[in-house]
Amino acid sequence: MITSLNPIDRPLALGDQVYRALRAHLRNGKIVPGYPLQEVQLAARLGVSRTPVREALTRLASEGLVSSDGRSFSVPALTLQNVDDIYEVRFLVEPEAVRHVAEQANDPATLAPVIQALEASVAAHKAGDNEAFIDANARFRSAWLALVPNRRLAHAVELYADHVQHLRALTLGNAKVRNVVLRGLKRIAAALSARNSDEAAVAMRGHLTEAKRAFIAAVGLDRGQPSKST
Repeated sequence: MITSLNPIDRPLALGDQVYRALRAHLRNGKIVPGYPLQEVQLAARLGVSRTPVREALTRLASEGLVSSDGRSFSVPALTLQNVDDIYEVRFLVEPEAVRHVAEQANDPATLAPVIQALEASVAAHKAGDNEAFIDANARFRSAWLALVPNRRLAHAVELYADHVQHLRALTLGNAKVRNVVLRGLKRIAAALSARNSDEAAVAMRGHLTEAKRAFIAAVGLDRGQPSKST
């Protein structure tokens, strides 16, 4: 074996770059449900060939973030059953993920990014700055997710959260919803700081319950369609 060889530093493959760009747009709501994702147009906008675009769309379809009929792709419009299914998974994985963080939070310094994101959320809410609140809310999630020791579990959390992240603007633009969200974030942060794993899991479950309720109301799925209890 040649021990003097070092790994080659190379940029992400083009397909990965396109995937990340499209996923970011899905997260922030710039690509809305029902919008057709045409390979030719996307390739032209991104300045790439159709191949990496198709690779990225196929990958997003395998994750359930876009739908495909075999020939074309689009962002699916979520039904109440879809929302129930997504949140059923989130209720299973997110409380356990945050429980692990609380168990591992031996050094208060490790929680600094979580606390900073919470403080930014408080400031944005007081200022009535929706965009800043949405950004701080995303930073809070990223901060505690980065501390989950099981990276496969963290990936599952991130994936299923992405299924509904594109409608954050519909919910977090409401001051009453922001207040409820902020209360949930404070409870989670307090439990992590106290290294109380059981309370962290309970706090996350309560936070998800409120998030699901706000999501369903924001997209009008609460009118005439009963949702499964959580």
